[in-house]
Amino acid sequence: MNLEESKIAIIGLGYVGLPLAVEFGKKYNVVGFDIDQQRIKELTAGFDRTRETAKEELENAKLLKFSLDKTDIISCNIYIVTVPTPIDEYKKPDLSPLISASKTVGSVLKKGDTVIYESTVYPGCTEEDCVPVLEKFSNLKYNEDFFCGYSPERINPGDKVHNLTNIIKITSGSNPQIATFVNSLYQSIIIGGTYLAPSIKIAEAAKVIENTQRYVNISFINEISMLLDKIGVNPNEVLDAARTKWNFHDYRAGLIGGPCLEASVGYFNYKANMLGFSPQILKSAQKTNIEMVDFVVYKVIKELKKNAA
Repeated sequence: MNLEESKIAIIGLGYVGLPLAVEFGKKYNVVGFDIDQQRIKELTAGFDRTRETAKEELENAKLLKFSLDKTDIISCNIYIVTVPTPIDEYKKPDLSPLISASKTVGSVLKKGDTVIYESTVYPGCTEEDCVPVLEKFSNLKYNEDFFCGYSPERINPGDKVHNLTNIIKITSGSNPQIATFVNSLYQSIIIGGTYLAPSIKIAEAAKVIENTQRYVNISFINEISMLLDKIGVNPNEVLDAARTKWNFHDYRAGLIGGPCLEASVGYFNYKANMLGFSPQILKSAQKTNIEMVDFVVYKVIKELKKNAA
């Protein structure tokens, strides 16, 4: 494969898929595919409800078109899947969007095509859960007829400084040749550079570790803050003093916002349980962050009563 012959389908046009489609659409023929009819209608008119992409940026992607018609992606030879990977009410992975997208791609997959996943998953998910679906719906053989890559998204929604093009992008592929191709593909749009991981599984693990590390660090500050409150000192004042040391990791106590951190911990725990391993630090972090909700509510009610007195 060579970059000049690339025709790309972006499957899923949320806050991850749309910026990717726009950047690739400046250099390659790209079809932005989504099953949400209203979303396609809005994007075609130049409106992004997530506010990640301005109308001018959409207009600058001259080679990009939007569609919900599967026949429009049949001629593509690279499929990049960027659908959500949430957790359910029991904090277990909900792979249904990922499996559904894999079925769609599998139904149009041809010999020589490459499928790249960007969705956050547990290590092994791409090759253990997605590839069998691709094989089943395409009647093709993995690493013989078609190939895969994994390049985890690192977008911070609403962050206009750390955006798609200036964050180092991790890449990987199902064999050395495809890994090099996937890396070159992303290098063509990523100003910040790329990091070629040794395998798909390593790239998957790196993504969940990034989020999980932050989650655990926040839980530690939350636990310390609740303890400091019982001691009778202001946690924020303590943290202000502590952060004057050059190597202090600066985190604030509070509630976990957004689905990404919770989902990563849920996916890691799920994989650990499959292997009969019980990750005590992760479970403790989850417990602490859940307790933080009650603590915040208690503090708010206490302040309201004090102000009303």
